Amino acid sequence: MPISLYNSLSRRVEPFTPLDTGRVTMYLCGPTVYNYVHIGNARGPVVFDVLARLLRRHYPNVVYARNITDVDDKINAAALDQGVDIGTITGKFAQAYREDMAGLGIAPPDLEPHATTHIAQIITMIENLIAGGHAYAAADHVLFDVGSYPAYGQLSGRDTEELIAGARVEVAPYKKNPTDFVLWKPSTPELPGWDSPWGRGRPGWHIECSAMSAAHLGETIDIHAGGIDLLFPHHENEIAQSTCAHGGKVFARWWMHNGMLTFDGRKMSKSLGNVLLVHELLKLHPPEALRLLLLRGHYRQPLDWSEGAITQAISTLDGWYRVLRDLADVAVPEGALPVPARVEAALCDDLNTPQALAELSQLADQARQTGASEAKAALLGGGLLLGLLQQQPEAWLRRGESAVDEAHIEDLLLQRRSARDARDFARADEIRVELTALGIAIEDGAQGTRWSVLKR
Repeated sequence: MPISLYNSLSRRVEPFTPLDTGRVTMYLCGPTVYNYVHIGNARGPVVFDVLARLLRRHYPNVVYARNITDVDDKINAAALDQGVDIGTITGKFAQAYREDMAGLGIAPPDLEPHATTHIAQIITMIENLIAGGHAYAAADHVLFDVGSYPAYGQLSGRDTEELIAGARVEVAPYKKNPTDFVLWKPSTPELPGWDSPWGRGRPGWHIECSAMSAAHLGETIDIHAGGIDLLFPHHENEIAQSTCAHGGKVFARWWMHNGMLTFDGRKMSKSLGNVLLVHELLKLHPPEALRLLLLRGHYRQPLDWSEGAITQAISTLDGWYRVLRDLADVAVPEGALPVPARVEAALCDDLNTPQALAELSQLADQARQTGASEAKAALLGGGLLLGLLQQQPEAWLRRGESAVDEAHIEDLLLQRRSARDARDFARADEIRVELTALGIAIEDGAQGTRWSVLKR
């Protein structure tokens, strides 16, 4: 079935057709690694991980790049504050980012370019912009001349004056126009820097992504993705410099942006004290529940994060995993898991994950009611495409049991069975209460009594 995706540039849903069906290219703006990332930064990687999974079902070769920004003023400030090299900061937090994303079930990208390993390509691109009359050197800086690109503002849909009013644009005396943005900036001795035709310095943020994308994916790519907060100025600037550096070629054919996360209806911000780090959330909640929560809303819309939403996600997964546990003895057909057409159709419709999850719930109901091998396989196959339901059911349902005295629980269950056999139901009920007090839930069924740790 065909894939249709919303294109932020055209502002409509369009049938997706890659430039080369033998090599589909996608670039996602990755983290600036100076600290642990907050949960809002994880929404894009989760959503576009699902998109990459979907694309791989339709095309033989998908090349997915997610960059690491490892030179930046925030990184520099952290390194100076701690008295270490920037590599110490970026190495630590880049690895933490990879581990946190893996914890959310996100597959590693095919490519993970680092800005600091692409300085030569960045310098070459800046030289091309200068040669083409689209950039100029001033006061040891190199700036992009926004006036040289008449289409500037097309992505955000606002004219230049509106862009100035709505964004933080640095006004400096060496700029020809207030909207001109930095491609290269000078570095003082205590800051990281590289030799260039304009002196020792470092790249601006925007040029890094353009250079890395071109180096690995080509001058024209199929999909460029990121959070809606990057639409302006970052993505607007990427379009301008890439188009001008490559002789007018289209930079990205599709632009996709995920909505922002709110916390109990309010924007996440340090000033409000509601910034939630993925690194900490993974310790507090089942990672798969975090992933499910991030997929419950349509990716283009804002998504509200709350403790209640996490509890609901855990409850949903508990129900699905109980179905799989009860069908543990039901074998699925050999070979690759089938992806249900209804789940795939939902994702092909502009990555409609809420509808895909609704279909998954119906598949769980069917599997519960029929107990059929095909129904179980469909539930697992639909989950796989969404990055869900890939754990052993017992492992999920008994998560967190390391602090539980399993032998003691089994002994209590044995006493309860004996009491029930003796029709001493009062004693059996007392043992159930005792187990509940220990944080243990029990469930009687045809296959005997199962137990699991009570979850929040």
